[in-house]
Amino acid sequence: MVALFAGGGEDDPLTATVLDRARDLLLDHVGVTLGGVPEASSRAVRAALAILGGQGDATVLGTPVRLPAADAALANGAAAHALEMDDTHQGGSIHLGAAVIPAALAASELRPVSGATLLRAVVAGYEVAGRLAMALDPAAHYERGFHPTGTCGVFGAATAAGLLLGLDAAGVCAALGVAGSQAAGSLEFLADGAWTKRLHPGWAAHGGLHAAVLARAGFAAPATIFEGRFGTLRAYSDRARAEALCEAGELVLMRTGIKPHACCRYAQGPIDAVLRLRARHGLDPRAVARIDVGVVDAAFAIICEPLAAKRRPGSVVDAQFSLPFSVAVALVDGGAGPDRFTPARAGDPLVRQVMDVVEPAHDAALTARYPTVWPAWVRITLRDGRRFEEHVEHATGDPERFPTPGELDVKFRALAGRSLAADEVTALAATLAGVRELPDARMLLRRAAPGVSPSTTSA
Repeated sequence: MVALFAGGGEDDPLTATVLDRARDLLLDHVGVTLGGVPEASSRAVRAALAILGGQGDATVLGTPVRLPAADAALANGAAAHALEMDDTHQGGSIHLGAAVIPAALAASELRPVSGATLLRAVVAGYEVAGRLAMALDPAAHYERGFHPTGTCGVFGAATAAGLLLGLDAAGVCAALGVAGSQAAGSLEFLADGAWTKRLHPGWAAHGGLHAAVLARAGFAAPATIFEGRFGTLRAYSDRARAEALCEAGELVLMRTGIKPHACCRYAQGPIDAVLRLRARHGLDPRAVARIDVGVVDAAFAIICEPLAAKRRPGSVVDAQFSLPFSVAVALVDGGAGPDRFTPARAGDPLVRQVMDVVEPAHDAALTARYPTVWPAWVRITLRDGRRFEEHVEHATGDPERFPTPGELDVKFRALAGRSLAADEVTALAATLAGVRELPDARMLLRRAAPGVSPSTTSA
């Protein structure tokens, strides 16, 4: 599989449609990274790396900072995950871009490559990490306390970086073997709203780049890191399916969606349903007596339990992983962007009133379709007895409802504007639009740093 991505030729699966989708996901990734740069967790990562004292030439997006390549991948990956607006592959329940793309960008600064080559490597990284996440069975992986973005993302990062560093299929296999000893990511952040989830894709990108460089240097690694007796499939899941690694089907990247709302993917469908009901019926939050929300079983441990705590989020992360808050803020404010997920909104009396009447509901019919589809429903009952219901098959941004170019542009500009000036955002958007024609991917990275004029963007 990796050899096919590396070699191209007559059997090349990367059609113009696939490369265009890779470009769109790269655009979204750069936007959410720039949006996450000002967040406190991202600043802490950069401060910690400064303490370590590494000097380098690799770009930290949205900043004038230059770091060693692996450290830049870490900082960029952590920033990409800070707002909870990065892409999601439902079949693997994994955020692929935040782990794969920072490693690919860092590798492109170690060994210059074209924009088209960068996109090819990204597609391959998505494929490896996404297939592994599906093979592990997301629900089973969660039950063991693991976060797929960290545990599987490192393999995608190693693949993308390895291809960009010139590794052949055997070399990428060695990189994957090294990555297997760096696969980590605990769900315990859910206990107290900690920032560690935001670290997972950054550390995966960091580890994946190290794995690729070690493989390039000839470091020996196990060739059976997935299927072996002590390999990833056995170590990280009780219900793994090795055959999912090689099953025919649409490319993982083409089944990856984009989030419009700044919170956990499991809450995106319910938010869509609430926004539709609010717009259709002009609902007054003060008149609501009860909100029942049907979600897949895998969502419960992440955004529904313990319910009392989810109704009183104490931090931004708590709010991002609270179904009651996500539903309440959508109903009260009519939106669920990053400016809504704040302690101030969580403390608003009306938002609290609505949170207290949100009741998550198990629904076997929904769960039966997971993880391929993540359907949801919302039923709002008013104090006067009227009841309104909305079902969501595919949330906004899913592959079935992928954003239009205009919608992608609106999201990109809103988020990139948190770190770059308006003219810089416009120049970067134009560079991303033409990324397939770039002779050197470093031109993109130069545009993603503040205070860089077009005349200085040549690598």
